[in-house]
Amino acid sequence: MPNADNWQGDVLRDLRGSAQPGGQAAGDPPRGPGGGATVPGQGLPAPAARVESEAPGRPGGRGREQQSYVPDSRPPRNTPDSRPVVSDGLAAAARGPRHGEPVASRAVRAVRRIVSSSAAREVAEITRAAELLQQPVTTGRQIAVTSIRGGAGKSTVVALLGTTYAHYRRDPVLLVEADPALGSLPLRLGAESLRWTTGDVADIVEPQMSLLDVTGYLVQLPDNAWLLPGSQGRIGAMLDTRAYERVMVSLRRYFGVTVVDCETLPAEVARVALSASQARVLATPATLEGVTSTYNVLEWMRGLPPYVIEGTVVVLTEQAPRAGIDLDKAAHELRSTGASVQVLPYDRHLAAGGAIRTGLLARPTRLAATRLAADVFQLSQRRR
Repeated sequence: MPNADNWQGDVLRDLRGSAQPGGQAAGDPPRGPGGGATVPGQGLPAPAARVESEAPGRPGGRGREQQSYVPDSRPPRNTPDSRPVVSDGLAAAARGPRHGEPVASRAVRAVRRIVSSSAAREVAEITRAAELLQQPVTTGRQIAVTSIRGGAGKSTVVALLGTTYAHYRRDPVLLVEADPALGSLPLRLGAESLRWTTGDVADIVEPQMSLLDVTGYLVQLPDNAWLLPGSQGRIGAMLDTRAYERVMVSLRRYFGVTVVDCETLPAEVARVALSASQARVLATPATLEGVTSTYNVLEWMRGLPPYVIEGTVVVLTEQAPRAGIDLDKAAHELRSTGASVQVLPYDRHLAAGGAIRTGLLARPTRLAATRLAADVFQLSQRRR
């Protein structure tokens, strides 16, 4: 990926050259903010006498100039215990994953692609989408995903976007769960255990930290993607706007793309995330109730600065084999507000819940996810 600034390449070399999974160099003691060793039993980083300052003009880059590091005066936070995402008993209750399409449907689709020109059109579309997804960024792009109600497929859309960006891009991708009320994003991403949460990292992250320090508090995912969960699978303190802003401002410079799984509207953190991001996604069930609620929200957004509605994409998620509404007519009405609209088709694999395995997604689902990711990323590039 051509990029004169190439800060993404620098951080990738940091990760691949000296880090093990979890963001820590082999043989090193646990590190805290600024590169200091962790005090045993407390999780409190020991002060690092000197740290490398960030190179001017390069987000996430590290120069050679040395400066003193004075630790923050905030009270220490104990290191939380790691907790499994799913207990052994519940994991045993889960059935094996299903393919997104029945065998007969896949066979018919394969024959049609052989005898028609659709295969060439699909290849051309994927190529165009890949070119858009691989465009370099000068500052990290933040994409906020929310919904009007629970069960709209919000976390599923976040997982699909995050894995698509991680697949096509060379720079690190971050997925943030800003919904601490028992969100399902870690489960959808296949994370096995959780320790640090968004609220924890808000009290830890410092401008002097290197990328390797930061990733030590994150959950590593495939394809150079990272997860910052909102909770450990249990109800805790709600995330406030000040903590959210601190995390996002501090982490933005390390990651090319950050996808945020927000609370449902009109929660305060969700509204802050929508206004601060470069692109917004509203996940909406393909039902009359879902479309009506979303249309009303879009009408409200039209009263905000124009960039808000112009940088918003509505995702109509089909949660049954046959939608209860005419998708073309519903999309037409939603587009009349100035927002873009994409359809995420019904997929048996997604509908079954659990970890998303991209190899088991139906082909139309994979194409729709790629198209959506390219559309949202292109919108995010318009706003600096």
